Amino acid sequence: MNDSKKIVSDKINLHPNNRHRQAYDFKVLIAANADLEPFVFTNEYGTQTVSFASPEAVIQLNKALLKQYYNVSDWSIPANYLCPPIPGRSDYIHYLADLLEEENITGPIVGLDIGVGANCIYPILGAQIYRWKMVGADIDEQAVAAAKKNALASAELEQYIDIRHQTNNAHILEGIILENEYYNFTMCNPPFHASADEASKATLRKLKNLQQEKYDNKGLIQNFGGQPKELWCNGGEALFIKRMIKQSVSFKSQVGWFSTLVSKSENLNTIYKQLNKLKVIHKTVPMFQGSKKSRFVAWKF
Repeated sequence: MNDSKKIVSDKINLHPNNRHRQAYDFKVLIAANADLEPFVFTNEYGTQTVSFASPEAVIQLNKALLKQYYNVSDWSIPANYLCPPIPGRSDYIHYLADLLEEENITGPIVGLDIGVGANCIYPILGAQIYRWKMVGADIDEQAVAAAKKNALASAELEQYIDIRHQTNNAHILEGIILENEYYNFTMCNPPFHASADEASKATLRKLKNLQQEKYDNKGLIQNFGGQPKELWCNGGEALFIKRMIKQSVSFKSQVGWFSTLVSKSENLNTIYKQLNKLKVIHKTVPMFQGSKKSRFVAWKF
């Protein structure tokens, strides 16, 4: 399927409240960020698009979207850090809002993004869409510094976002959730892969799907970027989430809903076994972008 047509069809299945369900209006986006213009072209179907295999194109598109729709005018990330697609990230935020609404939770909402990354996307979206107070945590010092800078990219954001450095790799929540703090939810986009080799192969498949194979002198170019800590960890996604579930027990009185994205459906049974072992309430929330299906798992004590 043509890239631009695929993007339009992918958007149809986004959450009803997602601002990005329609095709990108590049005239409006270029007006918001003139640096996007060199990356926009008209394909053989007469449709304007960008090359989603180009890291710089994706970065400039994100800058335009954040400025146009979220009043964030000075967003940036260091070279080779993860540059996530904003429409899909928005969906996680909206479905978390649904989860909270089902329980008639009122008053100020406070959320924790585990592994916030340099991009700080989830706290920005949570703050700008729902006025949630957000804490973002990461083990990477450069990512923390960049996230703090992005939290200041709009005058509105500073009062809503707090970025913290996790200094102990063995801990996910300890040292971040402080005494007497309460969070209505946690969220996480865990490292997907179990090794650098697995991450590189997955990126190669992605680029082949985009019908472009790109390399630089350091190896494979990631179209959405990504540092090793963002893309892989020992044991991969399943083991990371199992650790998070085990560690969540110590904070069961300080969090309403714990949640995490699960990229690989084959990991769900392992995750469910761990949750059932702890006898917690849990649910899986499916999310769709065209033929691509993702989901997050949420649990509470």
